[in-house]
Formats: sequence, C-alpha cells, structure tokens
Amino acid sequence: MRQVLSTPTQLGLLLKAARKEAGLSQADLAQRLGISQSRMSHMELNPGSISMAQLLAIFGVLDMEIMVGSRPAAHQLMVAEPTPPGW
Repeated sequence: MRQVLSTPTQLGLLLKAARKEAGLSQADLAQRLGISQSRMSHMELNPGSISMAQLLAIFGVLDMEIMVGSRPAAHQLMVAEPTPPGW
C-alpha cells in the first residue's frame, strides 16, 4: 500500500484500512501495542492525538514505513496537453 497523506483524517483512514488489511481487529492491534482497544479506536478516529512514537510503533506492527519527500510545485501538477500527431 502506498499512500500520500496531507491531513490527519487521511491518516486515521489509512490506519484503519492497513489494520483491516493485516487481518487485525482494534483489540488485536491494541494488544500488540500494549494499549487498550478504546485508545486504539480513539487514535483511528482522532489521529491528531497520535504521537510520533505511537505512529512509528503502529506502523512497525503493521509492517509499514514512513517516507518523507517534497511536494511537487503547483506548476508541476498541471497536466500537459497532448501533442497532436504530426507536430
């Protein structure tokens, strides 16, 4: 799974999807992290409450990694018009 995240809401959705893809319930993941199921639920619903250490621990259990890079400039996001044949 490869995902670009721009908002905390996207992170919550990603965590839930990755957990389910791994075949884990919130209780299963919480147990592996040493936290309560209710805390796991809170983190999925309120991902802004997750510390970097917690996020790295979650990603470790889910066999995921964080990659950081620069955003493309706005002009690089524009789609070029196709060149007509024969030009």
